[in-house]
Order: sequence, then structure tokens, then C-alpha cells
Amino acid sequence: MVEPLLLFDALLGLAIAALAVAVLTVHDRFAMIVLFIVFGLMSALAWVRLSAPDVALAEAAIGTGLTGALLLTTLHHIRAAPAAPVPVPGGVVVANLGLCALIFGGLAFAFLLTPLQAPGLAPAVAQNMAASGVGHPVTAVLLNFRAYDTLMEVVVLLAAIVAVWMVERGTVQAPAPVLGEIYRGFSRLALPAIVVIGSYLLWVGAQAPGGAFQGGAVLAAVGLLLLLGRLYRPQPAHRPFARAGFVLGTAVFAGVALLVAGGGRLPFEYPAAHAKTLILLIEGMVTISIAVTLAALFHGREPEAVPVSEKSE
Repeated sequence: MVEPLLLFDALLGLAIAALAVAVLTVHDRFAMIVLFIVFGLMSALAWVRLSAPDVALAEAAIGTGLTGALLLTTLHHIRAAPAAPVPVPGGVVVANLGLCALIFGGLAFAFLLTPLQAPGLAPAVAQNMAASGVGHPVTAVLLNFRAYDTLMEVVVLLAAIVAVWMVERGTVQAPAPVLGEIYRGFSRLALPAIVVIGSYLLWVGAQAPGGAFQGGAVLAAVGLLLLLGRLYRPQPAHRPFARAGFVLGTAVFAGVALLVAGGGRLPFEYPAAHAKTLILLIEGMVTISIAVTLAALFHGREPEAVPVSEKSE
């Protein structure tokens, strides 16, 4: 008799593969975005089945929710300012196919060469958990054992918003859609709950699934609701605060590394007595940067003066 969970996992895997094909082949842009969001939700469920709740939270919040919102707002701008389709040169298509083939081949090669019974790094992580400063292995790996890698992820996010603001300068901005009073009322009711959930995910990350990226993504939803409901409109005077929020996480992250190194240790070799405090400080500041940066990516450009037509609404 086939186990129900095994059958469920098989159907889930087939559904994810079918959704991936549908996303790549459908011609309607809106349908593509909807299918992509469903694909992300199914992927998050797959990570739950693989006992990786941290990855599932990140996939649901960032890979599905915020990325879906970014795609929808991009579609809105495309529809508002339609342009003649630009033909893609054949060389670009061939180059993309070649890169995709290389990536697929590398992943397949790595998968086939990985021993089925490999112990991995889990024993080493468990052995050093007492010195990590936190009680959750994923947080220990991200903020202690491989903190350099996490710092670079924060730097990449900072580079993304710098690139978007540079590219958007001088472009015509499509007017934001008017969502109405019902949506604004929903935003006012949902905002407090989202703030509590995002703060909880940040705090609980030291002992359970959660942390800066998950909490920051949820808190970024606050910015999205404020922007969509026009409860907040970015102004030119707000640019210094936005820029400070962008660099806050990177600055504190790198500053802690330099502070620790200045005490005669290696960077990120936290003193055992202060490890938890330093990790919570880093996570708190990185959460703020992630939330501000993701919301700014959704807005898409530097704050500008509000047009007279919008002021009168």
C-alpha cells in the first residue's frame, strides 16, 4: 500500500515541475505572474516537507510574496507605458541557452557526485552550538559560522537598490493605481498585525525558525501596504532617512566584525559572553535594512515631489 505522504510528495513534485513549465511557456503576463506566485507557494510547501522551515519562510515571504508584488507593479508600469516590442537577437538567445545548460549541468553533476550517506556539516554545527551564542542552528550558521557569506548577501541587496535608483533616474513613472477606501481600511487593520509578526520572526530566530531575512520581508509588507494604499507618499526630504536605512545593516554588520577584530580576534569571532547580544544587534539592524530596501525596490525610484494631481486626491 502506498503511504499517503509519499503520494502527496510525488504529486507536489509533479505540480511544482508543471507550474515551472507553465510559467516559462504561458504568453499572458498576468497569468505568468499568478502562476509564479503559486509556484513559490508550492515550493515553500516542499521545503516544509523537507524539514527546512527557515527556507520555507524565506521562500513564502521573499521568493513569493515580495517578488510577486514586484512583478505585479512592473506589469502595471509596462501596461501604463506600452512600447513597441524589441526583437531579441539570436546570439542573446543562444548565450542564455548555453548559460542555462551550464548551470543545469553543474547542478546535476554536483547532485550525482554527492554521497547518499554523507554526514554533511550538521555534526560540526551541533558540536559548536554552545559557542555560537544562539540556540537555533540555522541562525548560528548564518550569523556566526558563515557570517561573511551573509554579509555579502546584505551587500548585494544594498547594491540592488543603488542600481535601481540609478536606472530609474530620468525615466517616466507610471501613476500608481488607486485602490480605494476599502483597501485603505484593510491596510489600517492589517498593519499592526504585520508589525507584530515581523518583530516576532526577528526575535524568535535565535531559538526557532525565523530571523532577519524573514522578519525583514514581513515588515517590508508594511511598506508595500502603505505605498499601495497611499497612506504614505515618499518625499524628497525622506531620501537621507531611506539611504541611512539601506546602509544600516551593512554598516553595523561590518562594524561588529571590525570591532571584534580590533580586540585581537578574527572578524566575527564573537566573545562567548557577548555573542548573543552582538548577533541580535546585527539581526535587528539587518532587519530594518531589508524592510526599507525591499519596500524601496517596490516603489522603484528615488522619492520625488508629489505631482499636483496627486496632492489633490
